[in-house]
Amino acid sequence: MKIALAGAGAFGEKHLDGLRNIDGVEVVSLVGRRLEPTRAVADKYGIGHATIELAEALEQPGLDAVILCTPTQMHAAQAIQCMEAGKHVQVEIPLCDSLADGEAVLKKQQETGLVAMVGHTRRFNPSHQYLHKKIAAGELAIQQMDVQTYFFRRQNINAKGEARSWTDHLLWHHAAHTVDLFAWQAGPIVAANAIEGPHHPELGIAMDMSIQLKAESGAICSLSLSFNNDGPLGTFFRYICDNGTWLARYDDLVTGKEAVVDVSKVDVSMNGIELQDREFIAAIREGREPNASVTQVIPCYRVLDKLERQLEAAR
Repeated sequence: MKIALAGAGAFGEKHLDGLRNIDGVEVVSLVGRRLEPTRAVADKYGIGHATIELAEALEQPGLDAVILCTPTQMHAAQAIQCMEAGKHVQVEIPLCDSLADGEAVLKKQQETGLVAMVGHTRRFNPSHQYLHKKIAAGELAIQQMDVQTYFFRRQNINAKGEARSWTDHLLWHHAAHTVDLFAWQAGPIVAANAIEGPHHPELGIAMDMSIQLKAESGAICSLSLSFNNDGPLGTFFRYICDNGTWLARYDDLVTGKEAVVDVSKVDVSMNGIELQDREFIAAIREGREPNASVTQVIPCYRVLDKLERQLEAAR
């Protein structure tokens, strides 16, 4: 299978590392914002073609699919561009930063029948998979999820500490992970509320946010997000269930009493990004809908849209 990857930054390299471990996959084109740095990453991973134009990558002979790790504001339009070219597409989270754009991607997928998947990595982390299997088997039910998403980003930089060409967003990016995960684990969301702190004078975004969710099952979720946290970074999930408590930290899982849970046999890898890419490729090969398809995750973006309108009304 021949794949093009657009977005040669920090997250693009995570995908390239994961794709190296998947048999029968060749990355034939790398798309970046500036040609020389893009060529350097292409050389590092043995990719023969580098470009700054997605359209040029889409014309590569035998290309089957595209993975988009580009700035959020480009995701929806580029996903549609890929499908219009007849290519399957995986879009990194978030699918969009407006509901209208997300719905347009869903419409194009329905028109083409191509595989269109979104990088909702939490569905693939072994820690969350472990609990999902227990929930599906009826061994436990969530009563409450308490989630903290904390970063220290008072400047516009990426995970490598390099300047970004776009601005990140607590609601449309980081909250999307938890909103979708909560619905995947506890069921459809029936109530959602949000409040936000002051907006950054230069970045123009809220630096702190609090979100409450309730699922049809009765389970609740409290999500705290911050770009002001000068401490341990990342997202930490506490699952309070009717049969035990767990804390998930990316691919690791412990009980409420900090006993380590072995999740090494949950899937073929401990790398959530690699597992996400494996699902994308398997869905294409098997002609099926992938986990985290656009169809499956669009309810998340409908909730985000509701929260955004709520926050705008409160300003």
